[in-house]
Amino acid sequence: MANKQFPLMSVEELNTQLNDENLIILDASIPPVGAMEQPTQCWPRNIIPGARRFDIDKEFCLPEAKYPHTMPTTNRFEEQARLLGINLECKIVVYDWYGIFSSARAWWMFKSMGHKQVYVLNGGLPAWLNAGYRTEEYRASELKAGNFVASFDSSFFHDSQSVLSKLEDENYCVLDARASARFYGHVAEPRAGVRSGHMPGALNLPFIELLEKGQMKSEPELISIIEKLTLTDKSLIFSCGSGVTACVLALAFDICGYPHLSVYDGSWSEWGARSELPVVKD
Repeated sequence: MANKQFPLMSVEELNTQLNDENLIILDASIPPVGAMEQPTQCWPRNIIPGARRFDIDKEFCLPEAKYPHTMPTTNRFEEQARLLGINLECKIVVYDWYGIFSSARAWWMFKSMGHKQVYVLNGGLPAWLNAGYRTEEYRASELKAGNFVASFDSSFFHDSQSVLSKLEDENYCVLDARASARFYGHVAEPRAGVRSGHMPGALNLPFIELLEKGQMKSEPELISIIEKLTLTDKSLIFSCGSGVTACVLALAFDICGYPHLSVYDGSWSEWGARSELPVVKD
């Protein structure tokens, strides 16, 4: 399974490219969720030099949506991307404070909107700091508008009805990136009014199992983990709490060359909240 473009960039690679006029660095960090560890004291005050804020919570979302992190319309995404100075031909590197967390969501969004050169910084801000590279204080500034033209590919995302229709389809498999205790319904969900458990037939692959100290595990290690799930030739739908860490799974499977990948945008914040959608605990 060949991969057209390796989606990760190392901190060493990025450090050598900081003066590239065609490079745009995006800080796609979001605050910690649930029981996550707290971010380094460096964030949100400091950024990798020249980074711009990619705000998943407020800007790159659908503000009126009922569920968090809902994918914005094509026009809204294009508008917000242009405000960040995003051009059609620029090289984008996204990172976050955790290592690989919300940066994968930004990467997936750009891919779905047709941008051809977008990478995730492997290990994110912690790896950058551990390498001894400098940061600078973030200062909001007006940027020259970009010329990015969004072209949305709907195959990157599923809605709840599409997922429901595929739960019994042997050609599809839902992979849930939440922690196992949440997947099996052993603990309450962090969001009020959301049921515990998982979709019938879904498999659990906690996103954290794909990382080592905030960095993506090597391709051979990822393949070893994935092959145990026996997913050959299946189209994969990734889900999580609110559509963020599902994209970490999408990133890992993309690295390993899997071709038919998609994300359930509403994820468990929608599915668990809607009583008419089936939930099991086992």
